[in-house]
Amino acid sequence: MKVKFFKIRLSDEFIHSDQKVLDRFLAGHSILKYESAFVQDEESYWSVIIYYEELKIVFNEAKAQKYTADDGALSPDEIRILESLKIWRSEKAKDQSLPVYFIATNKELLSIARYRPGKKEELLDIKGFGKHKIENYGEEIIEIVETV
Repeated sequence: MKVKFFKIRLSDEFIHSDQKVLDRFLAGHSILKYESAFVQDEESYWSVIIYYEELKIVFNEAKAQKYTADDGALSPDEIRILESLKIWRSEKAKDQSLPVYFIATNKELLSIARYRPGKKEELLDIKGFGKHKIENYGEEIIEIVETV
């Protein structure tokens, strides 16, 4: 098991670039566990510790690409699903004292709204969703998609 530290600064100047660095890291590694703490020094930021393993890259042409939504216009149903998912994510992040993008990124929520998975296993088809997110949030996400 390896460990990596991240500092996610909250100022408009840094938050997007810090988040992209973290997102790229998360996409390329198998996350075992994470810890986070909100720090208020001269600047406010999230301190994140990631416990991970390197992903073994297997080249398999038969493996399907993961689904990721484009930025095109949404249907009224997709808009309602996306709004409901964002509300759920905000509440979940607040309950767990985490930044919202730790729960799911905007792109992941958009992909869910477009793809409309009907069961937890289908979340594996969406880019950014792995075992951890599905185990922790899958049932709630599917319930939102089905009820909206």
